[in-house]
Amino acid sequence: MNFYYIPIIVFGLLFIISMVFTVKQQTAAIIERFGKFQTIAQSGLRFKIPLIDRISGRLSLKIQQLDVIVETKTKDDVFVRLKVSVQYKVIKEKVYDAFYKLDYPHDQITSYVFDVVRAEVPKMILDDVFLRKDDIAIAVKSELNEAMMEYGYDIIKTLVTDIDPDGQVKEAMNRINASEREKIAAQFEGDAQRILIVEKAKAEAESKRLQGQGIADQRREIARGLEESVEVLNRVGINSQEASALIVVTQHYDTLQSLGEETNSNLILLPNAPQAGSNMLNDMVASFAASNQIGEAMKKAKKDKNE
Repeated sequence: MNFYYIPIIVFGLLFIISMVFTVKQQTAAIIERFGKFQTIAQSGLRFKIPLIDRISGRLSLKIQQLDVIVETKTKDDVFVRLKVSVQYKVIKEKVYDAFYKLDYPHDQITSYVFDVVRAEVPKMILDDVFLRKDDIAIAVKSELNEAMMEYGYDIIKTLVTDIDPDGQVKEAMNRINASEREKIAAQFEGDAQRILIVEKAKAEAESKRLQGQGIADQRREIARGLEESVEVLNRVGINSQEASALIVVTQHYDTLQSLGEETNSNLILLPNAPQAGSNMLNDMVASFAASNQIGEAMKKAKKDKNE
């Protein structure tokens, strides 16, 4: 083999290799011929004329994100930092405009974000900035779409991802929130205490009512028992006064017996003579008789006055 052909073969191989190039998925390559735009090569295996055509640049067609931090002042004179995330991509049909019309898309997008945020936020107080962050994001997207579409960029979405007020303002807001929460907690505790007091009073009232009802029932049964005892004694020839005396004396001795059975009792019954019950009954009968006489006299006097 003639060695003179080796350089020619090497040159030919290099020439062929320089003709072939590849473009990655979701990427576009700009081909220029003698410095003038020639064509746009999409993804795949592509060819160009060596020494005449060259790859001037490549643009990604994927969605990209740019984070812009803007510091501005609210309507109530609070300095705040907003982080705005812009998601954008190159429009496939407008690769030419994106490559040739705009050298630094990041700077262009950042400028528009600053302009919109500093126009919208000073119209709001700090609380509204937090509540209406979606409105700020929509305003940024609308302004960017209108401006960047001309340069071949499509704004997919804009998000206000962070709102950071001045440090002293955040501390004041935290103190206010803590005070509000303590106030609410105190109100709940007061309501709980009031409910407990009301329920306790209701329970005590119910207890007293049941206790009074029990005492009334007990006295009613005692009276019924005494009435039955008097009737039994009457049937055997003992009159009502004698029967009452007998019952009182019997109850007197029953009480003494029950006291004797209770070793730890501190109750003392005075007087405790056997005739004490009879004397008590005689006093009661005398009182009842006197009361009846007084009542009859008052009725008679009232009747004479009316006549």
